[in-house]
Amino acid sequence: MDLNYLWFGIVGFLFIGYFILDGFDFGVGMSLPFVTRNDQERRVVINTIGPIWDLNETWVIVGGASLFAAFPLWYATLFSGFYLALLLILASLILRGVSFEYRHKGHGAKWTGLFDTFIMIGSVVPALLWGVAFANIIQGVPIDADGNFTGNLLTLLNPYGLLGGVVTLALFFMHGLIYLALKTTGEIRERARSLATIVGLVAVPVGGGWLLWTVLQHVTIAHVGFIIAFAGLTALALVAAIIMVRLGRDGSAFIAMALTIAFALLTILSALFPNVMPSSTDPSYSLTIENASSSPYTLTVMTWVAAFAMPLVLAYQGWTFWVFRKRVTREMIPVS
Repeated sequence: MDLNYLWFGIVGFLFIGYFILDGFDFGVGMSLPFVTRNDQERRVVINTIGPIWDLNETWVIVGGASLFAAFPLWYATLFSGFYLALLLILASLILRGVSFEYRHKGHGAKWTGLFDTFIMIGSVVPALLWGVAFANIIQGVPIDADGNFTGNLLTLLNPYGLLGGVVTLALFFMHGLIYLALKTTGEIRERARSLATIVGLVAVPVGGGWLLWTVLQHVTIAHVGFIIAFAGLTALALVAAIIMVRLGRDGSAFIAMALTIAFALLTILSALFPNVMPSSTDPSYSLTIENASSSPYTLTVMTWVAAFAMPLVLAYQGWTFWVFRKRVTREMIPVS
């Protein structure tokens, strides 16, 4: 296998990991107004992700750095063309991170309520815009012969892109609710389960429609069978997650939801292949895995570094989840 194709797979793996891990963080943040009734319950919900949210977020940093090193032309076109959208995502992530740290620094309902609102905003905006961005990438955006993006932010707000944003919003919301069901007890757990079922019933037709639209857009390409297969697996995993929630099998539901997100990303990568950024201006202007990648020497060095570092990162992530595996209860949170 050529190293540029290997690194296309590695970059894809990193973003799959990011969407699975930070995805439930987003969902937990979005759930605050819906599954809690007082400050103690909100602290329970926040504490389910308190020890791990920043570790989950590092996956996007590693993914972006790998994209920059392995596919510099893709990185340049993507980050210049999607500048405002990515800036909004970055600002939202900063707002959310600051809110986690400063929420408990002050006193009173106004103070905590303000930062709870920031946590929700900082969760909704990235969950929506990541979907808009990836939907536009696989649909194709205006790129000229020099690889420059010639559109603007409004170019990205097309029906297909916005529907992709709604899909990721719903999936991450449901993912976070299932995570809460897995990590809490009592009323919070029951509310999370009930709301997860409702969100799932909305996500099925919305996600199914977007997947069908994706397949129809790429029906003429040679490997459309892979796109159909991954889209089908996405739908099956989502339905399985809803069924597991209804049966009260929170662990199985969480695994099914993680598989839903993974298969959805594999559908996107399959639809993108062998391009990394298709041009809607002229297909000959598209950035591909081959013409957007770094030199063989750069990719070789990166491969050796990844072979050493990635197992350590995965081991540390697994150890962290094991240490903080217990449910968070109201009794653990003192009444302030």
